[in-house]
Amino acid sequence: MVKMSIGLLGIERLIGGDFARVVDVARQAEDAGIDMLSITDHVVMGEHLENYPYGAFPLPLDYPWFEPMVVLASIASATKTIRLSTGVLISPLRPAVLLAKQLATLDVMSHGRVTIGLGLGWQREEYDASGLPWETRYKQFDEQIAVCKLLWSEAPASFHGKTVNFDNIHAFPRPVQAGGIPLWFGLAPTEKNFARIAEYGDGWIPMERDPVVLAGHIKALRNAFAARGRAPADAKVRVGIRPAAGSDLDAVLASSKAVVEAGADVLEFIVSAWCKTGDELPGFFAKLAAWRDSLR
Repeated sequence: MVKMSIGLLGIERLIGGDFARVVDVARQAEDAGIDMLSITDHVVMGEHLENYPYGAFPLPLDYPWFEPMVVLASIASATKTIRLSTGVLISPLRPAVLLAKQLATLDVMSHGRVTIGLGLGWQREEYDASGLPWETRYKQFDEQIAVCKLLWSEAPASFHGKTVNFDNIHAFPRPVQAGGIPLWFGLAPTEKNFARIAEYGDGWIPMERDPVVLAGHIKALRNAFAARGRAPADAKVRVGIRPAAGSDLDAVLASSKAVVEAGADVLEFIVSAWCKTGDELPGFFAKLAAWRDSLR
């Protein structure tokens, strides 16, 4: 059955500019029965916001992008059931072995509540500032995922790729979740990317919102899973629900049933797009949870 997630992008506007209070928001969401939360990642920002591939970039250059792994660790210490995610972590900006260690540690500290969203980002400037080649980002991404899975299952471990090389490495701790941490990829809906998700991942985080278009993409993704001998239902999908001009939450929730019918497993609502003040948060979370429960 569908689950509900909240996105923390812009949440500081609702909590007096004190982002440290995001922990309180996470507790409120958990108490209301929200299933998951996520935080968005940028390590640095270049000035060419016009290169954003999904329309006008919605935030200014001086927006504070808090480091997701640090934030999720803080939230993990103050919550017990809500799952921790990203939408998405630009994973190639972290060394593969460090990413494996960070994710495994977070999984241990949260008692197995990590469902991580990984992607490549959209701006070359972040790669340049990090001393990484933009042109090989997909190869970095693939090898990074392979390294994480290897280090979470074997010791000593050896890996020889185009971007990562090591011999006889021991990496502990390991994730506590059986089968490892679920990896959901925020990638464009192409045949090659669906094959990539089926090969390395567990879920997809699309930018597409239209349920008719989504249904076709989700069918293609699940066909890719079947082609690799994996159960199609194991391909999970998290879709962001955005407010349309002039619509209220009740109307949007009603229309979101079509997204669920298209195959979405998780619906995500960026809180700052729906609430004007922090006082609205408990009621907002309660309404999301009640609507989810009404579908069961």
